[in-house]
Amino acid sequence: MGAHVVTLYHAQGCHLCESAQRVLATVRAEVAFELDEVDITGDPELERRYRERIPVVAVDGEEAFMHFVHPDGLRRRLAG
Repeated sequence: MGAHVVTLYHAQGCHLCESAQRVLATVRAEVAFELDEVDITGDPELERRYRERIPVVAVDGEEAFMHFVHPDGLRRRLAG
């Protein structure tokens, strides 16, 4: 089985997004996964879907976290 894919939906100037990026970097140093960062800024469809909830983190296409990324929760998702 290949590595998990973690997608971070974020926007410019979002302090919660910056925090999520730090958590993802910390966990990624321990557990291998592919990281896909999607900046929603200026994309009307992505803005509509995610703006009020960013950062949103999906693991293998399934939304797992919004607003805050819990490191232990992410580790559990990646272990499963």
